[in-house]
Amino acid sequence: MTDRIIHGLLFVITMLLTSFVVYQTILMLGGYIYIRRHMRKRDTLLMDSPELPSVTLLIPAHNEEKVIERTVKSLLALEYQAGKLEVLVVDDASSDGTADILDRMAANDARVKVIHRSKEIGGRGKSAVLNHALKVITNDFIGIYDADNCPEPNAIKLLMAHMAQNPQLGGVVGKFRTGNRRRNFLTRFINIEGLTYQGIIQTGRSQLFGVAMLTGTNYIIRRAVVEDVGGWDEEALTEDAELTARIYQSGYRVAFVPDSISWEQEPETLRVWVKQRTRWARGNLYVLAKLARQLPTARHKGLLIEMFLMLSAPFLLLYTFFATQSALLMALYKWWHLGVPIRIDQGLILSVCLYTLQVLIALSYDDEDTLENWALCLTGYFTYCQAWLIPFTMAFWSEYIRRDERAWDKTVRFDTPVEKDNSITVTPEYERRETTPAVEPSRM
Repeated sequence: MTDRIIHGLLFVITMLLTSFVVYQTILMLGGYIYIRRHMRKRDTLLMDSPELPSVTLLIPAHNEEKVIERTVKSLLALEYQAGKLEVLVVDDASSDGTADILDRMAANDARVKVIHRSKEIGGRGKSAVLNHALKVITNDFIGIYDADNCPEPNAIKLLMAHMAQNPQLGGVVGKFRTGNRRRNFLTRFINIEGLTYQGIIQTGRSQLFGVAMLTGTNYIIRRAVVEDVGGWDEEALTEDAELTARIYQSGYRVAFVPDSISWEQEPETLRVWVKQRTRWARGNLYVLAKLARQLPTARHKGLLIEMFLMLSAPFLLLYTFFATQSALLMALYKWWHLGVPIRIDQGLILSVCLYTLQVLIALSYDDEDTLENWALCLTGYFTYCQAWLIPFTMAFWSEYIRRDERAWDKTVRFDTPVEKDNSITVTPEYERRETTPAVEPSRM
């Protein structure tokens, strides 16, 4: 009797996992259509938008001396109409050389503006910095970039062309790519993860449901829309997801522009990766709770429910995924002395095949469907994907058991160059500098 119950439970869990993977396969097909349609319209869109509005590119910066200079130089090298682009950097109470670097760059280029926040008011997180800058920005459009980003020369032009053509867009978001993806196995896995998310989830939801998610960098938003919804939520650790929900509830949309690319630096050590992902997971838990409270009075309940399910899916998928594989491995090795039903084997095999197919198609959009990445994809299914259980569990513990204060943990930067595809003309690459290991700041 006990064996039957466990067999049945294993079967239900496996089928639940398979259903998630099948759903993502549907998104993958929708994403493929979206990419093809978008690329066909690209040249026409740029030709129809000869005059683009002025835009302020906003960078929050806290102890970013390792990366801030190359980021500002990348923004200044963007292809945009003369006199219509300014770079505003908010130095949020930095204690390293960030302020000196920014002051020097501002003195050499009038397009660079710097705001210094004192220690008394600074260090409270990215949302607080964005709200502070919002009070002084006069342009109608604001572009957000993290301090480690190096956008390609046409990134802003592509985003602004979409904004100018569609007044119903509250924001547009481009693609982020891993600039240090060849550093080690971890950054290679992160690269595959990022391209898969954007090549399946962002594109698939854009095609099938007409929705996309702001991703924290390489996006443009209308200043009036931000002011209308009340600015950025300073309690949210994933301010981009929370703001996206309010934009849709205000009647505007967000569009994903996959050919607007910005290269960013990702964690190079497991410790930094766990801290960053724990913050992301805890931020999503906060947004989920906020969306649940808003559901009774929401103007667009369907969109709110869709976003709720979108933010919930990674948690459900991970725990189902982990439970299925753990139970199946135990059964195969007879740790439970169970005979594994053939249907469970088939469910797992189907999930692995569909997962691998999805990832390779997403990677092909950026010519990264290599044999090496295929091997990493298959390996990551049983390693990197499982590792997500650590930050997810830590986030649950911190949010609901310990009820810790929601403090912003700044991602550690590394002295690693931003590597870009050789086929793309971008800002010059930077040589790697050997320095002492980074000391991780405690806030922002």
